Amino acid sequence: MNDETMIPMSALRAALKMRAVAYAHMFDVMREHLGEEKAQEIGQEATRRLGQDMGPNFAKFAPNDLNGLKEAFLGGIPGIGELFVPEVVQCDDEELQIYFERCPLKDGWTEMNKSDHDMQQLCKFAGAIDGGLFEAAGFTFAGETWKPGQPGCCRLRVLPGPASDSKP
Repeated sequence: MNDETMIPMSALRAALKMRAVAYAHMFDVMREHLGEEKAQEIGQEATRRLGQDMGPNFAKFAPNDLNGLKEAFLGGIPGIGELFVPEVVQCDDEELQIYFERCPLKDGWTEMNKSDHDMQQLCKFAGAIDGGLFEAAGFTFAGETWKPGQPGCCRLRVLPGPASDSKP
């Protein structure tokens, strides 16, 4: 990375916190006007589309190069190890499983004193980005977002894509 692309960690932290706050405000306003179910539906569709925009960057690994996908995906996460703390639980021909011990979005919602219920809803809202990304890349996504009582944050589960089933 050259000096022009280096982002100070404090600026990255601030940008991700602002993203968390923006998601929270968007969800709150939509929920007030449309109800929680419709707000969740719209929020997930929006973040899913964001993921779909990023998916083609990983399509060269589809439908079944889960190790290549893992390296590219983790290699592109800003602030990895400090802001985002992933643990690769499994990476073989059957499944890529990554558990996030920490996420700056969830940290931001915690700082906002969001309830467990609201954080669960916001994790679903923001977490739809992963399904959009991995499915647009040509894989099958089966991840889960954080729920009250669980440690850490989301659990990404990526399986080989549908095209791998049709190969001779």
